[in-house]
Amino acid sequence: MTDREPQALDVLDDVGRKVLFTEARTANTFAEVAVADDELDMIWELARWSPSAANGQPLRVLFVRTREGKERLVRHLDEGNRGKTLSAPAVAVLAYDLDFHEQMPTVFPARGDMLRAAFADQTDARESIAAYNSALQTGVFLLAVRAAGFAAGPMAGFDKAGVDEEFFAGTSWRSHLVVNIGHPGADPWFPRLPRVPVEHALAWA
Repeated sequence: MTDREPQALDVLDDVGRKVLFTEARTANTFAEVAVADDELDMIWELARWSPSAANGQPLRVLFVRTREGKERLVRHLDEGNRGKTLSAPAVAVLAYDLDFHEQMPTVFPARGDMLRAAFADQTDARESIAAYNSALQTGVFLLAVRAAGFAAGPMAGFDKAGVDEEFFAGTSWRSHLVVNIGHPGADPWFPRLPRVPVEHALAWA
C-alpha cells in the first residue's frame, strides 16, 4: 500500500485576504446605491455553505429593503443605530430557527428522522444548539457580504423581543443580529482599533 498524496487546497490570494479580513471594516454610512435582489441571493448562496453541528443549519435571514420595512425595524433599534439602518440600501435580520430539527431529514438524510425525533421534546437543548450554530453561521454570512462586494454593518443593539413580535410572530424564528448592507458612504469607517496581542491570544500544546 502506498501513501496517497494529500489533497492540495486552494489558497486565498492577497486581494481576497484584504477583502475578507485584513482591510474589511464595519461600515457606519452607506451610499445611495441600491442592492438588488439577485445580489442578496448571491450573499445567501455563499453563506449557506457554512458549517453547523450535524449540518442543522439553524440560521434564517429576513432581508428588509423597503422604507416601510426599515421603519418597522428601526423602532426596535437602539437610538444610535436607527439612522444607519434607515440609510442602508438593504438590511438583514439574522435569526435562528427553534424548530431547525424539522429540516433534519433534508439536511442529514442518513440520520434525519432519528435526529428530528430525538430533538422533538428538547426545547431548551434546541435553543442552545440553534443559538450557537447560528452565531457560527453568522460569521460566514458577514464574510459572504464582503465577498459579494459590499460592506456590512452588524449591530446587536436592538430589542430582540420587539423585533420577533414585529416580524416573526407565530413562527419559530428568534432574532439575534441586524446587519446593514451596502456600498460605503461618506466617511464610513471609524479609526481601526487594535487587535489583541498575539501573546495573549494564542496558546500551544
